Order: sequence, then structure tokens, then C-alpha cells
Amino acid sequence: MKIAIIGSGNLGLSIAKGLVYNNTYTALYLTKRDLEAIKKWKEYNNVIITDDNKEAVKNSDIIIFTVQPSQFDHILEDIKEELTGKHVLISAITGYSIERMENKIGNQYPIIRSMPNTAISVGKSMTCLCSNAVGEKRIAIAEAIFNGLGTTIKIAEKQMQAATVVCASGIAFWMRLIRATTQGGVQMGFDAEESMKMSMHTALGAASLLIETNSHPETEIDRVTTPQGCTITGLNEMEHQGLSSSLIKGLMASFEKINEIKMQ
Repeated sequence: MKIAIIGSGNLGLSIAKGLVYNNTYTALYLTKRDLEAIKKWKEYNNVIITDDNKEAVKNSDIIIFTVQPSQFDHILEDIKEELTGKHVLISAITGYSIERMENKIGNQYPIIRSMPNTAISVGKSMTCLCSNAVGEKRIAIAEAIFNGLGTTIKIAEKQMQAATVVCASGIAFWMRLIRATTQGGVQMGFDAEESMKMSMHTALGAASLLIETNSHPETEIDRVTTPQGCTITGLNEMEHQGLSSSLIKGLMASFEKINEIKMQ
């Protein structure tokens, strides 16, 4: 696959890292206005760095856009004359709809929206995908790319705002939970490094347990709780203090905010 990443900032380079690691390209173009910032990427086989988006598009089959939303209109206008029937367009740009892309370049191209999260940098992203009608037959390409960087799920485009909250903002929410359990461990007598390690790996173990056994959280909670035990006592106190309610309210507040931003 000949792939171009338009806008090689943090997200673009995280995707590039996964592509290089998995050797899933025959040529990889990375574009950025400041080439000095990505010059080390020239050391990889068949990786070309350029500040010319048109050159990258012309020489690639799959175009991944990771630019700022405010830049995207201009970039689409700039490269649309270079687009042909061979191209598959993958956008990782928050809040920029497929319809808006089609209004800029036409609806004849496969267009796929992706919503990864920052865990993509360690190959553990939960990436949500959707496409236009033409893109449905080519979405497997995006799945192949992002499954090499974590896990993918196909959703309806109308759910992309909610997916941003659950998966992208969700990283921050889970970080705060890990931070809180770390602080609790320190209060119980562990030093910060010990407590952080225990918190991180316990969170990893909980998620892995659900993923690998296809179990449900309440089933696994029942395995840990015993009558009048310390686990159920702690859980009940957390619920009395509004743990689940606060998390849900936080998710919904983020969802309302992202919809408000979209309308602006």
C-alpha cells in the first residue's frame, strides 16, 4: 500500500509508527510544514517526508488526514485536483463530517472517518470507524491499518460524537480513576511509585479479563465480593458517594459540550 499521512503531528506520527512497525506499506509519505521536526523519519525504508501535500497525494493510494480541523477546508481545496478513482480517504479529524468532505471534493471517493485515541502510540487504541456509501466496500483497508494499532469497531456516523467522549475523552477519565486509586494507596501506606504500579496493572487486568473472557463487569464483581467483605463494603460506599452517577454525568456533560462545539 502507498500511504500518505497529511499532517504529521502527534497523531499522524503515532499512526506512522504503527505502519512502520507492522510493515504495512510499500511507500509512506509524511507531510508537515516544518520538515526539520520529522527529518529522522527519513531513516526508515521507503518513508518520504515532504511539505508538498499534492506530491504526497499524487504518489499514494491511501490518504490519512490528521490535520487541525481549521486547516482541513484549505487542504481539501488544495489537493482535490490530484484525487483519482484509486484513492481512499481516511479522516481522523474530530467533528468534520463526511458530508462536509463530500461538499468539498465530491461523493465519488471512498471516505472513511476514524476516531482513534492517544493509546494509538502504544498500539492499544480503540478506534471507531464509519464511511460514506462508496467507502463501505473499502472500510476493510482502514480496519487493517487501525487493527495494527489496537482494536476497531464500525459505527454509524451519527454516533461519532459519542464515540469521541467514550473512547478519546475516555482515556482522560480512566487516567483520573487510576490517579485516584494511586492516591488511595498512598494514604494506606504505599509509596507513590508502588501504588501507581499496582493501580495501573490492576486496571489493565480488569480490562483484559473482560476482553479475553467476554465476561460482564457485574459477573466479575460477583467473583470478588463476599458477604460482609471489604470489597462490597468499599463498592457500596463508592456508590453512596455517587461513583457511577458521577461518571455518567461526566460523560453526558462531555457529550453535550462536543455537540455544542459541532454546532459552532
